[in-house]
Amino acid sequence: MSAPTSVTKAVILAAGRGTRMRELTDDLPKPMIPVHGRPILLHILEGLKAAGVTQFLLVVGYREDVVRAFFGDGTSFGVQVHYVTQVVQDGTGRVVELARDFAGSDPFVLSYGDILVDPANYRRLVQLGTEEAVLSVKLNEDVSKGGAVFVNERFELTDLREKPRPGEPTSPWYNAGVYTFRPSIFEHTARLEKSPRGEYELTDAIRTLAQSGNVVQAFELQGDWADVRDPEVLAQLHQDKPLG
Repeated sequence: MSAPTSVTKAVILAAGRGTRMRELTDDLPKPMIPVHGRPILLHILEGLKAAGVTQFLLVVGYREDVVRAFFGDGTSFGVQVHYVTQVVQDGTGRVVELARDFAGSDPFVLSYGDILVDPANYRRLVQLGTEEAVLSVKLNEDVSKGGAVFVNERFELTDLREKPRPGEPTSPWYNAGVYTFRPSIFEHTARLEKSPRGEYELTDAIRTLAQSGNVVQAFELQGDWADVRDPEVLAQLHQDKPLG
């Protein structure tokens, strides 16, 4: 068996305003909201840097000036930071397309800019074996708010369903919003059609990647995890100890 590939690139999706945060995002994009005194985006960047990532692509949009002013070219954080602007908000599948030039022929970690995890998990995500992709999962979260992940006995993805409704097939495994991809994912994002929600969904591309004979390995995150989706989650995070 060949040695794992060490992933040194990461793409962080930070273009959204986060309307559920209400007035908290009047002047800040949601990924720049502070948690324990530091922006969510900085927690993600520092965790990935500690795992060996040296090059970052920040996908920006709403109030991108705030993100660019804070991170600059990454020098002050000991990394390289690049930017691309998402002009049209038409779904997570199209956003990943914006990372094609940055990734080139290299694998990369992809994280949503509002997902906080115990930083120790990043060390697994940057070690890519023979699988084509890695998808992080959590057990027994509310899949009606995200994606239900279906796996086989080898904990490999067999299906991925976005926000299943009552009566539809479901799973105890929740799509946790952090991934590792080889560039083959772009073959599938390029062919996306709009979902019933009117968006190009990254989860549809991951499903077709897995169902085309490629191994998409599920990985259960350990320790703390938070999708900072609304003020209530944010308030709870401020009451808890820092992640990691």
